[in-house]
Amino acid sequence: MGSSDFVILTLFLVLVSNSWAATSQSVQEKFYFCIALNSELSIPFSTAFYAPDNASFSSILQSSAQNLRYLMPSVPKPQLIFTPLTENHVQAAVQCSKEAGTQLRIRSGGHDYEGLSYMSELEKPFIIVDLSKLRSVHVDIQDNSAWVQAGATVGELYYRISQKSKTHGFPAGLCTSLGIGGHITGGAYGSMMRKYGLGADNVVDARIVDASGRILDRESMGEDLFWAIRGGGGASFGIILAWKVRLVPVPAIVTVFTVPKSLEQGATKILHRWQQVVDKLDEDLFIRVIILNADGAQKGEKTVQTLSQALFLGRADRLLQIMEGSFPELGLTQKDCTEMSWIQSVMYIGGYPGNTPPEVLLQGKSLFKDYFKAKSDFIKEPIPETGLEGLWKRLLEEESPLMIWTPYGGMMSKISESEIPFPHRKGVIFKIQYLSRWDDDKPESVTKHMEWMRRLYNYMAPYASMFPREAYVNYRDLDLGVNKNGTSFIEASAWGTRYFKDNFNRLVRIKTKFDPDNFFRHEQSIPTLPLMNRKRGKRLIH
Repeated sequence: MGSSDFVILTLFLVLVSNSWAATSQSVQEKFYFCIALNSELSIPFSTAFYAPDNASFSSILQSSAQNLRYLMPSVPKPQLIFTPLTENHVQAAVQCSKEAGTQLRIRSGGHDYEGLSYMSELEKPFIIVDLSKLRSVHVDIQDNSAWVQAGATVGELYYRISQKSKTHGFPAGLCTSLGIGGHITGGAYGSMMRKYGLGADNVVDARIVDASGRILDRESMGEDLFWAIRGGGGASFGIILAWKVRLVPVPAIVTVFTVPKSLEQGATKILHRWQQVVDKLDEDLFIRVIILNADGAQKGEKTVQTLSQALFLGRADRLLQIMEGSFPELGLTQKDCTEMSWIQSVMYIGGYPGNTPPEVLLQGKSLFKDYFKAKSDFIKEPIPETGLEGLWKRLLEEESPLMIWTPYGGMMSKISESEIPFPHRKGVIFKIQYLSRWDDDKPESVTKHMEWMRRLYNYMAPYASMFPREAYVNYRDLDLGVNKNGTSFIEASAWGTRYFKDNFNRLVRIKTKFDPDNFFRHEQSIPTLPLMNRKRGKRLIH
């Protein structure tokens, strides 16, 4: 650090000491000095630290936050946002947060549904480590792999792959603004999951900062920790710096379609049939269903509309043959199908307007920011038509509901539940994502929409998986339980078995081994075993 930077830092701390409370001042000063005075680091102070009275604080805090519910004035804000520029800066953040006695929240993309990467009800004060400036991508076509830093988005990764090859891809998320760091920690599903599995199934190495501040790769962290970080949920075991992913082959030309059907056009019967066939279709074919309210035939009326949206890894003529043989009820025709490159299909499914250049993926920006509440279910038996009709009635009660039904089967049924922590495999027909969205921060609006979502979730209970009723960890849902002190195994098992099934037990053992002091914690982080039970851990949890 240069002498001029030191002078700026000193003056800054003198100025802020007049406006911050003593406790906050102490935490921030300790963190600042620990980071900034590390002789091995060179950090441009004005572009790496953002305190609440900084003019850029709000814009940085809001930059990648997807759920506006967690930016409301009543929600606790961080005492500081730190944007590391190098891996060593992340190491220092771990070490210096311990010295400062503060909690870290780690943000790579900001898509976490309960805002756990940029807010904390668990402990105060807290500091955000925002990884958005660590976003390099190195693609090696000869090795069929890529190293991608945690702050890069999946869209950036897709674009960089497409610049090197038209016949390589990666099977991760459909939303292109997802930060790759957190995305893969939950599994990372996408439109090629039936062919190649999850993003986490295709990770071959990683770099992580552990609770001791060490930078570890797969060899140095060992297979237990490497297993845990690929699907075991974000921010429980360390800070992901980068993933090495395995690229997969894609055709030079793929085919997409979106077929809308309203209730009046027979959507109920078609969707009932979709449930019976979708997990058994050719592995090259992925058909998800987006369900939302739409204008009815008469002015002022509302109806429910389904959008069957697909990616097929091949040409339209073969797709039409498959659909005619397996799912003729949809009525797919040649004019519904559009052939394009794989990177163009990424744009199409990501919701970009036609002819948008793929370079827009480098901006890493989301098309959507909402106040919302989400939940998830895994379905193992088709929902009968009477169940669907009851569902439509409830959707029409809400202003802006959204459901996404994602098909399983194919490769997802062939990978063992214990291969990685993500357990939702054989027997799952499809996953449901439920969303309620609204556009204001009035307390009565929050209450109204949250209560509607909970009623809908209760209605769907008879049709969902049971014992446990499974849920997807990357659709965090604090209704399932909150680990109030960050350590209770009993509290955590309420949600842990829903996200991870039997894999939760192994995750707890690994957490206890690699982060025994529970440094990395949040409202739904993997807990450690109580100290007195650690020696008996294998007997208690097996």
